Amino acid sequence: MSVLPAKPLTVLGTATGAALLLLAAPAAVGAAEPSESVTVTPTGTVADDGTVTLSGTYRCTAGLAPVFVSSSVRQASDGPRRGIGGTLADCDGREHTWQNTGRVPAGTVEPGAAQVEATVMELRPQAGLPLPHFHASRDEDVTLTAAATD
Repeated sequence: MSVLPAKPLTVLGTATGAALLLLAAPAAVGAAEPSESVTVTPTGTVADDGTVTLSGTYRCTAGLAPVFVSSSVRQASDGPRRGIGGTLADCDGREHTWQNTGRVPAGTVEPGAAQVEATVMELRPQAGLPLPHFHASRDEDVTLTAAATD
């Protein structure tokens, strides 16, 4: 008996379907434990070249797979969220700091008011697919300041 490789479109369709399922039903994927948290520092920085730096603290308990602190920023309530890096989390139940730096197209994020979303999440394998398990998530209004130039 021979096994044929999966067709690229079938694999892509399966991955797309899984992503849509996750977006449609986030509550079914896993909720944060009460002892887990994430905070966002009230200020971040943005450089002329579009480099954004955000930070805060997190606390999480042992994960079954690698856990990350991800962050995103947007400046208009209906504007796009722009991902700003990710940090590997140490889920030992103690509070730790996180800092993410990422580059967005220059001029798309500027000094001023912004909204930051920080999430502590792991991708747990379930039925052969890595599904997100959320340890903590938070939306915060922050002020972005111009990054110092050297």
